[in-house]
Amino acid sequence: MSIPEATTSPAGVEILEGTPVALGGPRGLEVTRTLPSKHRRMVGAWCFLDAYGPHRLEGSAGMRVGPHPHIGLQTVSWLVAGEIVHRDSLGSLQEIRPGQLNLMTAGRGISHSEETPGTNSGVLQGVQLWVALPDATRGGPPAFTQHAELPVLTDGGLTATLLMGDLAGAVSPARCDTPLLGAEITLTAGSTAALPLRPDFEYAVLVIDGAATVADVPVEPGPLLYLGEGRTELRLAAGPATRLMLLGGEPFTERLVMWWNFVGRDHDEIVTARQAWEDRAGGGPFGVVRGYDGPDIPAPPMPITRLVSRGRTR
Repeated sequence: MSIPEATTSPAGVEILEGTPVALGGPRGLEVTRTLPSKHRRMVGAWCFLDAYGPHRLEGSAGMRVGPHPHIGLQTVSWLVAGEIVHRDSLGSLQEIRPGQLNLMTAGRGISHSEETPGTNSGVLQGVQLWVALPDATRGGPPAFTQHAELPVLTDGGLTATLLMGDLAGAVSPARCDTPLLGAEITLTAGSTAALPLRPDFEYAVLVIDGAATVADVPVEPGPLLYLGEGRTELRLAAGPATRLMLLGGEPFTERLVMWWNFVGRDHDEIVTARQAWEDRAGGGPFGVVRGYDGPDIPAPPMPITRLVSRGRTR
């Protein structure tokens, strides 16, 4: 796949341009991928970010991503509009709607599928993120949790829904294996606000709808604005009504190999995981997803050169 580029803004932060990707194959739902980028692979432990929509679903099946495996990460699913049905090899069957968080921890291995239900609202918009698990927990058991109620902060024209971590004294119930922050921020038209930040975290902002000035940088939907470390406050100013994602975390120092749906530490670990998926026939370490009306997604061939572990920047 092509990798998003990065440019430097006048304020010294980085603007990571998105790359269009067809989710689930050439005819799949189009998403815009901003992590990993060519120059920056992570923000804290956040290592993958797809944004999609709004997609009108008339005449379309919407999202259809067949069973596929994961190791070494958490998937974080957040909707702005629409519905998605999650199935996994633990036996979970869960529909997610806007305002609800689906958090799947792959650990040593899990498989899952995602699809738009047959009865739906006709529109789909949201973000899909991955969190890299640290060495201490990445070999643990898989898990799935839906959080239907999350902390909500309000201040003037700002409303913040806390997906993961803590912000301004509020703490999300979602599991975090490293210090992390994920929040959806909405701003009324013309409003301004300031959020407290941790100087030991690095941060980034993705505008989903509207347009805003973030840390003196104008941002619209599409690119990810990387803000770096050392900040104690983030100033926001909305033009029209705006919705954005604020991501942050303690810089992740472990070197990773990210390939297909796997987050590992070296080439041989990825080879072993891929082979286990190809040899799964009735189970294996990834289990079986039941109830999805379609085939599993096969693993792509391994590259001809060995995969190399990399840090959070290139």
